[in-house]
Amino acid sequence: MSDDKTTDTPPDHLSIDPNSAHFDADKLQRGVAIRFKGRERKDIEEYSISGGWVRVQAGKTVDRNGRPLTIKLTGPVEAWYEDLGEDAPVAKAD
Repeated sequence: MSDDKTTDTPPDHLSIDPNSAHFDADKLQRGVAIRFKGRERKDIEEYSISGGWVRVQAGKTVDRNGRPLTIKLTGPVEAWYEDLGEDAPVAKAD
């Protein structure tokens, strides 16, 4: 039963940057939805549920390598897989 729970909830830390150690293409393809401070967001670059933070792009600015600059915002983070429908289990800090 615990295996089902781990596969039905997104990981604690996930990034969309392929160079990151927290990047996982299989989990991202399932479609991870994020609620930050009570509002569903689509612009999250990276999140940490236990750390209580998300990274979002800082406008259209990029660094010298062409990667977007990000800022870290703190607050309650919840994540779930979109492919499981409306009653999907939500991963959040306890």
